[in-house]
Amino acid sequence: MNPSAISTTEAVDTVFLYLFGISVVMLVGITATMIWFVVKYNRKRHPLPEATPRYHILLESSWTIIPTFIVLAMFWYGWEGYTTLRDVPAGALEVKVTGRMWFWSFEYPNGKISDELFVPVGRAIKLDIISEDVLHSFYVPAFRIKRDAVPGMTTHAWFRAPEPGSYNAFCAEYCGVGHSHMITTVEALPEGEFEEWYRQEATAEEAAEGEKLLAKHLCIGCHSLDGSKTVGPTFKGIFGRQVTVVTDGQERTVTADEEYIKRSILQPQADLVKGYPPVMPTFEGKFTDREIKEIVEFLRAKTEGKKAGLSGAELAVRKGCTGCHTTDGSYGVGPTWKELSGRQVTVVTDGRERTLTADEEYIKRSILQPHADQVKGYPSVMPATPLTDAELAALIDYIMGLR
Repeated sequence: MNPSAISTTEAVDTVFLYLFGISVVMLVGITATMIWFVVKYNRKRHPLPEATPRYHILLESSWTIIPTFIVLAMFWYGWEGYTTLRDVPAGALEVKVTGRMWFWSFEYPNGKISDELFVPVGRAIKLDIISEDVLHSFYVPAFRIKRDAVPGMTTHAWFRAPEPGSYNAFCAEYCGVGHSHMITTVEALPEGEFEEWYRQEATAEEAAEGEKLLAKHLCIGCHSLDGSKTVGPTFKGIFGRQVTVVTDGQERTVTADEEYIKRSILQPQADLVKGYPPVMPTFEGKFTDREIKEIVEFLRAKTEGKKAGLSGAELAVRKGCTGCHTTDGSYGVGPTWKELSGRQVTVVTDGRERTLTADEEYIKRSILQPHADQVKGYPSVMPATPLTDAELAALIDYIMGLR
């Protein structure tokens, strides 16, 4: 079977139908033979036993040769199906799948992270599956794929969605009290819709990574972030700004867009900003395309006044919070976050029940010390989550705003 011309569904179904067909033929054949023997060799027809033949070459050869060919055919079909499932077609879109208690997250090559798996219809998708805690198993019945997520190693699977639609994805390995809630969907979109979703503005996380890269490579030693003048032009408000540069000895005005910033990093002398010395070295080979994109997103965020960090909603996905706490009021492993702010909550503190108001201080303590005030009726399974002060504030704001 050629993986570039067949889907995982077809590969598995072909083998299943063959084995099922052989099983049905064997069942009917053996049952019919038994009934025929019961009728033909009934004791009323043959009251006296007859001599049993010592051997029958044709019969013995048949029941040896025919099953051998059937089993060999089963093996061949099974092997072809297995190799199809393991051989990823060329040009497949790679997606990193992370399983944690009790949540799936998906990371794309451009850095986008989602709690649902968005894929283009008709294109092969390669899944690199990992686990951050215990054994999970990523299972999508519609595409006949099931692969374990094993701590400490990366496993692989692939599939191709034949038509647009929403397909359920489960964890098929018992992984604790929230196992039954570890459900997400595969959203198969037409190519155009997927590209539109895929190329949406990068998350604030990329902007934060861009700031780290500028600090790591000492860029902010020459380019200020606050508008003050240093060796090179300031980064403050740079994205989209009109810049006068000298190109091949001639002045011209350009817009500081993504292409200009990339060229300024890789070929700093190509368009030298007027009034600044040509002292910047090339960073060709020192930055990957992904890293340059992160720097661009940081400068874009800096210009547009966005916060260079994950939003509360993004943090909830990245940290796995929404694997246990729902945001729509439905039941989960932990209490729902919907309308949590200001709600009266019955908790168990040092073995005694008491009622608290879910204010900002309570939510903060629940994140940093989840077992200090254990909500009555819910299991004590939440780990302490390490967060920076900014991340903690963003997450609390997000939770308190869910009304």
